[in-house]
Amino acid sequence: MLKRAFPPVVLVLACVLLVACSRDKGPAEQALKAAEEALNSVKAEAAKFVPDQVKGVEDAIKAAKANFDKGEYTAALTGAKDLAAKAKDLAKAAADKKAELIKGWEALSAELPKMVEAIQGRMNELAKVKKLPAGLDKAKVDEAKAGLGAITEAWTQATEAFKAGNIGDALAKAKPLKDKAAELMTSLGVQPAKG
Repeated sequence: MLKRAFPPVVLVLACVLLVACSRDKGPAEQALKAAEEALNSVKAEAAKFVPDQVKGVEDAIKAAKANFDKGEYTAALTGAKDLAAKAKDLAKAAADKKAELIKGWEALSAELPKMVEAIQGRMNELAKVKKLPAGLDKAKVDEAKAGLGAITEAWTQATEAFKAGNIGDALAKAKPLKDKAAELMTSLGVQPAKG
């Protein structure tokens, strides 16, 4: 008697699970679509400033889609339901990172041109003297002149990158220039500007 009752119970349970899973198909599909749309709306900007976070959301969407494609709709729904919100959060994270980079750029933009100007002024002074000050020789001055040219050229490239909207790239190019300019100032005996 028990043997006959068992197969119908298994069949009923299988049907219940199938209905539950298929019930989640529509919501899972909608959650995936919403997540993809939310990601696509912010991806271009977010990829510039928070690429790792973008990859995290993309990977989560791929995993949810894989579950959906296997017919595991409940798992797909669970994986996808918060992804639209996470994708939208990328916009804020990107804006915050962009603001941080712009702040760094503005600080460099205020300092580096003054440093270059001070170095150029010292070079002009040295060009007028008949005898170089103690600790300086023609080789050191020529080296500083070449260094100043390299800094100026790299600064121009960084500025162009910034104007093109590649703020991270611009900052990466410009940051080392401040140290190089400081080294040149030291080698030429230029005092850093106060304030």
